[in-house]
Amino acid sequence: MAGAGLRAVARRWLLCGGHGGPRTASSSPSCPGCGPPGPGAHCPGAPRSAPAQTPAGGADLSAHLWARYQDMRRLVHDLLPPEVCSLLNPAAIYANNEISLRDVEVYGFDYDYTLAQYADALHPEIFSAARDILIEHYKYPEGIRKYDYNPSFAIRGLHYDIQKSLLMKIDAFHYVQLGTAYRGLQPVPDEEVIELYGGTQHIPLYQMSGFYGKGPSIKQFMDIFSLPEMALLSCVVDYFLGHSLEFDQAHLYKDVTDAIRDVHVKGLMYQWIEQDMEKYILRGDETFAVLSRLVAHGKQLFLITNSPFSFVDKGMRHMVGPDWRQLFDVVIVQADKPSFFTDRRKPFRKLDEKGSLQWDRITRLEKGKIYRQGNLFDFLRLTEWRGPRVLYFGDHLYSDLADLMLRHGWRTGAIIPELEREIRIINTEQYMHSLTWQQALTGLLERMQTYQDAESRQVLAAWMKERQELRCITKALFNAQFGSIFRTFHNPTYFSRRLVRFSDLYMASLSCLLNYRVDFTFYPRRTPLQHEAPLWMDQLCTGCMKTPFLGDMAHIR
Repeated sequence: MAGAGLRAVARRWLLCGGHGGPRTASSSPSCPGCGPPGPGAHCPGAPRSAPAQTPAGGADLSAHLWARYQDMRRLVHDLLPPEVCSLLNPAAIYANNEISLRDVEVYGFDYDYTLAQYADALHPEIFSAARDILIEHYKYPEGIRKYDYNPSFAIRGLHYDIQKSLLMKIDAFHYVQLGTAYRGLQPVPDEEVIELYGGTQHIPLYQMSGFYGKGPSIKQFMDIFSLPEMALLSCVVDYFLGHSLEFDQAHLYKDVTDAIRDVHVKGLMYQWIEQDMEKYILRGDETFAVLSRLVAHGKQLFLITNSPFSFVDKGMRHMVGPDWRQLFDVVIVQADKPSFFTDRRKPFRKLDEKGSLQWDRITRLEKGKIYRQGNLFDFLRLTEWRGPRVLYFGDHLYSDLADLMLRHGWRTGAIIPELEREIRIINTEQYMHSLTWQQALTGLLERMQTYQDAESRQVLAAWMKERQELRCITKALFNAQFGSIFRTFHNPTYFSRRLVRFSDLYMASLSCLLNYRVDFTFYPRRTPLQHEAPLWMDQLCTGCMKTPFLGDMAHIR
């Protein structure tokens, strides 16, 4: 109903030509927020026969611009009834590509952050353990121990320039979002960022060309487990800079990365989770419900994870029960993704009930058995599960999903836990009003830039300043340092670009599947291209649609 209410207001605005009354020959020749059209231009809200009336200049022009500004503010307020908020459902599944679950016969899953969702309480444990490893085994200064994990510092999808010790957010076009570059825990001024990259915000393709987010000097953090890694990296750099200690950026980066790896390799994280599964594992009942429902509808299931069998077994027993393996047709542990999807050389090994390796040659993959390592090519040969009838879910866009979609034609589903929180923020009245006014103000700036006298330039400068302040406020609603994982100020992030490229569906958790029938068809919304007559709020509010009104479009051939 909220969307219908907003559309009704929009339709009234369009039908009235942006003037609050029926469009007639006596209507005002210019739209609220537009001012007089430029030479040769036509504003759809103004009759072609009516001459444009331009204010005389100076103070009159300034007053004219501010009057249009106030008209815009009133219009934006009217266009946003209270019920417009809470339009998005955090438990929904969002589609990048059309996909019918009716055609999906086989469901595959990663384990960590897919079947098993972990509480945020895990991240401080990883941070602290890796910090102590740095001090005790890599002989880093004892003073680093004063740093604690800050869950509000970093977001997933950031890039780290190893040689410059720069953690930053990059958009889909390889531009650094100014105001989101940090060295250590301190922001780097925009001017310095631009100077560091040769007078531009752009990061060249060759530095970011690694398929899995690893260029020659820049690393992208795509794993949810990388949040404590980014925090620790920033804290260590902060300590060295704050104490004027010389260090090699590449060595420091590798040491921190190795310390984080040691937490996983030495099994510390597995021990914490196994000792208190109630604390660390979320939505276990819902995971059981999803798997049971799929099996009840005749679907085949498989699991491919990099985690070891003993850890997966204990977690699945906690969530599903002791007979969890009977739900899966194939279970593969320590798969070594992403090389599992590309390397043909590693054969499957069978594990016995105690998790010990067997030596027999694998000629078929049996239900209820556990297999280690292997490769996707043997998997496809032994199962004959191919193409779009397979849907695989994972949280890592590169390691879990990219190869399956691009090389093998599987359907893919991305699990993005951050989505739930971001949607709740988007649904707030503060966000909705801030974003809508930004859009409207941007349209106003675009339309009014034809005024270049001194008084008008002062007004435009004030609007530009307000727009920038609004953008910063909106960004901080998500994260004070880096904003949303999906958006820079107006462009998609590099993370979003990969999300759209490598996933057919994305959702906050696997439990979202419980909201849909097993034969449900997901249809992506037709998002308008820039030339396709979008009802963008800035154009709607100014009454300056850059294309003909929708009622006239039937006559266009």
